[in-house]
Amino acid sequence: MSKAESQLISLSAEVTHSLAGNRLDQIAAQLFPDYSRARLQEWIKQGKLTLDGQHCRPRDTAAAGAMLLLEVEPEPVEDWIAQEMPLQVVYEDADLLVINKPTDLVVHPAAGHRQGTLVNGLLHYCPALESVPRAGIVHRLD
Repeated sequence: MSKAESQLISLSAEVTHSLAGNRLDQIAAQLFPDYSRARLQEWIKQGKLTLDGQHCRPRDTAAAGAMLLLEVEPEPVEDWIAQEMPLQVVYEDADLLVINKPTDLVVHPAAGHRQGTLVNGLLHYCPALESVPRAGIVHRLD
């Protein structure tokens, strides 16, 4: 969640037997879990995520042993400030944090709301989130 540098991100992964035959976007989501499937679909369509060096479509399938190559420039992101705020924690473990979010609490910093958002509060509550490449926030579970 901190400012991205203008260095090329270059990642590669081999399609495993357990993933073979699935859609490329589904395979990529498993092999590159730091990025959303929607983002990976965009990169596939833009030719930034290739299969054995070839441009392809998100719906294309891949065989075991095929190589995925992802080469993208990180998007610039503004620094988000950690801010103390009351968070009603419902459940927490090493991988998951469930909170009861008030209806009027803005989730992500944006124009007009750079501070006082859920992301600001989460960064204060758990400073390790600073290194997470994307905020995987689910807004509703009902």
